[in-house]
Amino acid sequence: MQAQRKDRSNPILAILRLIIAGTAAGVLAAAVALPAVGGAGVSAKSAVEGLNLKPEDLDEPPLPERTRLVDANGKEIGRFYYENRQSVRLDQVSPIMQTALISIEDFRFYQHGPIDVEGTARALVKNLTTGGVTQGGSSLTQQYVKQVLVNKAETPEEQAAAIAPTLSRKLSELRYAMAIEKKYNKNQILEKYLNIAYFGAGAHGIQAAARRFFDKPASELNLVEAATLAGAVQNPARTDPNVGPESRERLLQRRNTVLDRMLQLGKITPQQATEAKAKKLGYKDVKFPGGCEASKYPYFCLYVQYEILNNEEFGKNPDERRKLLQRGGLTIKTTIDPKMQAAAEKAIKKYVSTKDKPVASQAMVVPGTGEIKAMAASRKFGGSKKKNEMSYNIVADAAHGGGRGFQQGSTAKVYTLATALEEGLKYGDGFPSPAGYKAGGYSTFKNCKGQNVGDPSHEVRNSSEGGGGFKTLESGTWGSVNTFFVKLEEKVGLCDVVKMAKKLGVKRSDGQKLSEVETFTLGVNEVDPVTIASSYAVFASRGKYCKPLAITEIKDRNGTAKQYKPKCSQVLEEEVADAVNGILSGVFTKGTMQEVGGIGRDAAGKTGTTDNYMSAWFAGYTPNLASAVSLGDPRGTKNNELINITIGGRHYQYVYGASISGRIWKDSLISALKGIEAVEFTPVDRSRFGGCTEHCAPKPKKEKKDDERPWGDGDPFGDFDPRDNGDGPPDGGGPDNGGQDGDGPGNGRGQFGDAGPIVPGG
Repeated sequence: MQAQRKDRSNPILAILRLIIAGTAAGVLAAAVALPAVGGAGVSAKSAVEGLNLKPEDLDEPPLPERTRLVDANGKEIGRFYYENRQSVRLDQVSPIMQTALISIEDFRFYQHGPIDVEGTARALVKNLTTGGVTQGGSSLTQQYVKQVLVNKAETPEEQAAAIAPTLSRKLSELRYAMAIEKKYNKNQILEKYLNIAYFGAGAHGIQAAARRFFDKPASELNLVEAATLAGAVQNPARTDPNVGPESRERLLQRRNTVLDRMLQLGKITPQQATEAKAKKLGYKDVKFPGGCEASKYPYFCLYVQYEILNNEEFGKNPDERRKLLQRGGLTIKTTIDPKMQAAAEKAIKKYVSTKDKPVASQAMVVPGTGEIKAMAASRKFGGSKKKNEMSYNIVADAAHGGGRGFQQGSTAKVYTLATALEEGLKYGDGFPSPAGYKAGGYSTFKNCKGQNVGDPSHEVRNSSEGGGGFKTLESGTWGSVNTFFVKLEEKVGLCDVVKMAKKLGVKRSDGQKLSEVETFTLGVNEVDPVTIASSYAVFASRGKYCKPLAITEIKDRNGTAKQYKPKCSQVLEEEVADAVNGILSGVFTKGTMQEVGGIGRDAAGKTGTTDNYMSAWFAGYTPNLASAVSLGDPRGTKNNELINITIGGRHYQYVYGASISGRIWKDSLISALKGIEAVEFTPVDRSRFGGCTEHCAPKPKKEKKDDERPWGDGDPFGDFDPRDNGDGPPDGGGPDNGGQDGDGPGNGRGQFGDAGPIVPGG
C-alpha cells in the first residue's frame, strides 16, 4: 500500500514500475498515467527531480576497435578484432542515416532530456494497439548507456545484469543518462550511439555495418540502406541477414517500418517511401575476416602478432596484450615490402609446389636496420591437412609462432670462418684436410663451460673420391670441406665459435640453448630463415648486428604515434666482416654455387645441405639485402630425406643447398633488387688478411707445373677442388659419403630434434 501511495505521488516512478511490469494492463495504466502527469502540471523534469535522482558518472571504457596491419607503404595487409568496428565522426555518417535512426528509435531526441516520458508512454500504447513492437521506449541516451554497460561486462552474469528488467537497473540507467546529457551535447551522444550499436552480421558500429551490408562507407549510405540499418539495431539477432531467408525477410519488413515512420514524420515524401519499399534488400555480405589466416602475408602477420603478444611494453600479461591487439584500434605500420615479398613468393612457386611435402621458406632482411622485408613459404597458411596447409610460422622461430626449424647445415661454417679471421688467420692459412677426421681426444673440443665434448670415436667424413688435400680459408670455404672446418674449429676453439654465432644473433628455433658439440660448425642446431638471414646481414653491414625488426610505428586510436627504431650494435670488426665477404663472394664463382651463378652485382653466400640430405639451405646477401632459404619436410626430416624425390614437378636424386634453395635465393634477389642501385662490398684489407701465417700451404712439387694440374695443391686458390669437398657438385653429382652438402649421405652423428642423433657432414 505504501508503494502504491508513493507511485501516485510520483508519476514517473509509477510509469517506470509499469514499464518494468511489461504486462498489457501495465501498458494501459502507463498510458493513463501520462495525461495525469500533464494534468497535474508535473513536467518530466520535475517528476525526475521528485524521484530525488542525481546524475551518476558512467565509466565509458574505449570501445573495442579493430587493429590494422599496414605494409611499408601504408596499405592494409591484415586486421585483428574482437568486434569488427571502426569508429567514425558524425560528419562521416550520411545525414539520411542519422535521420532514419532518430526517426525509428527516438524521434524527439533533440527535444527531450535523458528520458522521454511522453515518448515512452506513447510508444507503449502504440506497441500494444498494433500488436507488435513498432516504436522504442528508451531514449537514445538510455540506449547508449545500456550498450556501454553491456560492453563493459566481462562475465555472463555482468552481461545479464546490464539488461535485467528491474527497477533498480532502470533507475541506475536513468542516473547515468542524466550524467551523459550533462557531459555531451546531442550530436556527440548520437555519434557515440552510432559507433557502439550492433547491427548484426558481426558488424559493430555504423561504419562496419555499412561496409558489411552494402560495401560502402557510412558517409555514402542512401535512403534504402539507411532505413535497413536503422531497422536492424532494434533486434539484430532476429534480423541478422546471415542467419537465413526468414531473418532477411524480417529485416526487409523492419526496413519498411522505418520508411513508414519517416514518412509519418514528414522526413521523406510518399513517392520516396513507395520507391524505397519497392527495392530489394540489397545485402552484399561483404566478408571482413580477421586474424593472420585472412592476411595477404600470413607468415609475416604471425610474426607481428607474436611481437605484440610477447612484449611486456604492450601489457602486463598475454591476456592484456591480446586485448590490446584485438580491441585497441591500433594501426601497426610494418616493414614488409610488397615488391620484395612478391619476388620471394614467385621464386618459391617456381621451384616448389604448394602440394609438395617438403616446404621451402624464405626471409629477407635489410643489413644495418634488421627490417624484415619478406617472409614467404611454399605452402599456404591454414589448418587444412587436406589442402596441405601449414598451421604454424615455418619461416620464424617458436617465439614468433614457428616450430623447431631445420638443421642449419654448412651455412653454420661461416661462424667458424669469421672466428678464424677475427683471431688473426689469413686467407692462405689452412690444414691438410683428409677424407676423414677424428678428434685426438675428448678434451680436443671444450664447450663454453669448459666441459670436454670431443668424440674420438666419431669420424667426420669428406668425399669418398679421395683425400681432401691441403685446404685454406678460401678453398675450404668454397668447397665447404667438412674435415677442414672441424679442424679449423679445433684450432680457434669451439667456445669461440659458439660465442661468434651468438654475437651474430644465432639461436635455436625452439628457444633451447645452442648445442655446443664437436660438430657445431657443421650446423647441427635447428634454426629458421629469419634468424639466419639476420646473422648473415652482419657481414653485409660490416659487422653490425640488428635485431629483426617487423614494426616501425604503432598509432593508437587517438592518432598518437610511437616510432620503433632499429636496435643494432657493432659485434664484429668492419675489416673482419669485409674479409668474410671477400671469401663468401667466391662461392658463386669458385665454389658450390658456381653452376647457379651470381646475381649481377656484389653478393656473397653459403650453401648448406644437412647430413643424409635431411634439409637444404642457402644464405646470402648483398650490401642492400640479406636472405636465407630453407627446404625440408616438417613431418620429420630423418624419415623424409630429400633423396630420390620430386619437388615442384622436377625429380632430384639428391637435393643440395644449390639445387633448389640457392636458385630460389638467386631468382628472388634479382627481382627484389631490381631498380635498386647496386652497392659494392668494401675491398678486403689484403695487408691484414692476404697471404698466410705459419699455417701456409706446402710448396708445390717440382715434377709437375701448376697449370698442368687443374686441381693441384699449388693453384692460386689454395687447392680448391670441387671434386673432393663436402658440398659436391652443384648440378647434383652422384652418391659419395660426403655428408654435409655432399654428393651422398654422410655418416656423421649429432642432434636433430625428433629425428634422433644425426650430425650433418660437410
